[in-house]
Amino acid sequence: MSFCSDCFKGVRHEGTPEGERCSPMEDSSLIVITGKIEQIGGAKCYVATPTADYPKDKVVLFMTDAFGLSLPNNLLLADDFARNGFKCIMPDILNGDDAPADLFEPNRTVPWDLNTWFASHGTEQTRPVIDKVVTALKAEGVTGFAATGYCFGARYVFDIAFDGITKASAVSHPSLLVIPDDLEKYSKVAKAPLLINSCSVDKMFPLDAQAKADEILGDGKFAPGYHREFFEGCTHGFAVRGDLSDPKVKAGKEGSFKACVDWFSKHL
Repeated sequence: MSFCSDCFKGVRHEGTPEGERCSPMEDSSLIVITGKIEQIGGAKCYVATPTADYPKDKVVLFMTDAFGLSLPNNLLLADDFARNGFKCIMPDILNGDDAPADLFEPNRTVPWDLNTWFASHGTEQTRPVIDKVVTALKAEGVTGFAATGYCFGARYVFDIAFDGITKASAVSHPSLLVIPDDLEKYSKVAKAPLLINSCSVDKMFPLDAQAKADEILGDGKFAPGYHREFFEGCTHGFAVRGDLSDPKVKAGKEGSFKACVDWFSKHL
């Protein structure tokens, strides 16, 4: 297991996942997104679809952090991907058993056991959901998959890239990676260009791991493409659960999202 306390901290962002909002990339008066829950291949998913024309054969798979579909922050980000022209599908990789969002609350008294929770949220429980969704989408004519993963979800962005499913990968403050093994495997096995959004304070992907990623994949060593963004003054979780009242965190959250959009626009 590889988690830190920051994996279960954060700020619930304001807004609802349905309706009109302004994203960092688009004026909400131009595109209005209404995400909804759908069953895809028998798996529950949050689906955000652009209202403007978009390529029907391409999809961004959104692998959530441990708070899953119950955290508005995740749904709002999916809406933002759709607002920027990508159909975004967020599989319920936690099978409805998300970490409770009130872990954010400093005075929370209800007990919650991480070890018990994690024991039922390993690859054997999580990966089948992704595979069902991918199989169903392929049957519907989707041929181009990108994947973005935050914290817990980054593990699965790597795994499906190893299996050749995706054409582009983006991870933000990843957890559950084995360093340097997963980076070396990515360099040898994966074909999907990789973007990593990193930050200055991250026990799960610290500075030495960031340097190792650059060493293994950077300077043209990984032919499909590699880039690492670094956001000073940000902490693990910033890209999805950061405190937007902090200007550096707000810049990191918006900058990491823009980096993902630019990456997928280039490679998907």
